[in-house]
Amino acid sequence: MTANRVYLDWNATTPLRPEAKAAMAAALDVVGNPSSVHAEGRAARGLLEQVRAQVAAAVGAAPRDVVFTSGGTEANALALTPGLRIGSEPVEQLLVSAVEHASVLSGGRFPTDRVSQIQVTADGVLDLDHLRALLADGGPALVSVMLANNETGALQPIREVAEMVHEADGVLHVDAIQALGKIPFGIKELGADLVSLSAHKIGGPKGVGALVLSPRLSGPEPLLRGGGQELGRRAGTENLIGIAGFGAAAAVAIPVLAGDMARIEGLRTRLEAGLRHISPDDGVIVSAGAPRLPNTTLFAVPGLRAETAVIGFDLAGIAVSSGSACSSGKVQPSHVLEAMGFGPELARSAIRISLGWSSSESDIDRCLQAWRKLAGNLTKRDHETVLERF
Repeated sequence: MTANRVYLDWNATTPLRPEAKAAMAAALDVVGNPSSVHAEGRAARGLLEQVRAQVAAAVGAAPRDVVFTSGGTEANALALTPGLRIGSEPVEQLLVSAVEHASVLSGGRFPTDRVSQIQVTADGVLDLDHLRALLADGGPALVSVMLANNETGALQPIREVAEMVHEADGVLHVDAIQALGKIPFGIKELGADLVSLSAHKIGGPKGVGALVLSPRLSGPEPLLRGGGQELGRRAGTENLIGIAGFGAAAAVAIPVLAGDMARIEGLRTRLEAGLRHISPDDGVIVSAGAPRLPNTTLFAVPGLRAETAVIGFDLAGIAVSSGSACSSGKVQPSHVLEAMGFGPELARSAIRISLGWSSSESDIDRCLQAWRKLAGNLTKRDHETVLERF
């Protein structure tokens, strides 16, 4: 990262870990195609399977149940497939929580009339009564619920969800992309049937992910057809260089998880205490009443123009993100906050600050200093832009 800059947007992506970079550099010299039977191909296959075991170990799965993809979006799309089943009946409908990532809200390969959204509470936690009603209203369902929300950090009661889904002969997909490397979990403990992962959230490279399958599951049908790679579940020669970086990042991130969690949560406590002190009357820390990732703060102030605040932080040398999502150049209110019942004004005002393994107390202090300077200038009563003030 650039000197004198403070990076506080770890939920968007993480810096590449040195171990991942070294593993990728070494993989550049692996000549063979993993599908070839000669010595060079067998060497490439050996590396691929070594990394598959590393990623599987990170979530308590068997290596053969890991399917490498081009990233989390493809992993989600592969999971959202009609016809999946554990029992005798294939799933006929898709139920997704209202706060899912766009790649899940899109519905994958399900027809739009077979997709329904599950409501959430004001804290962003799944409404289990609404899920129960939806499960009782149709045939077997594929239910997709993220383990940790990428905007609020709120954690979902996945174990309870799994019990409900399986009692209704359904299948559970868990998008764990934001949770990997931040909280401990295993696919068996969650009760999940499919789990999506992404390398660049844990210090691996961008453009690499995985879908982890329960051995009880039948399916899914491949998105990409052609060769027999990934046991016929995802065609195309594997991205061995990127995959090597994914495995190395996982091998580093998981063993130090407990220590990182405690330290980072302490930094978040320092951050949120400072935010409350600077903006005591109108600032809202979203999902503060729910279990959350230890690294994530979503802070909203009514009347705040979030995109302008992000520019102000950037000019101060600090990278944070807006709670809004950009689509074709147009800033939209956060669908997550709208699903939680926040009005459009507050939904447009959220700033996400997310921490990582190299975050420090000085980073937090610089962030709070910048916010103290910006806070009085960015409400709707003041139409002068932050750029004009700097």
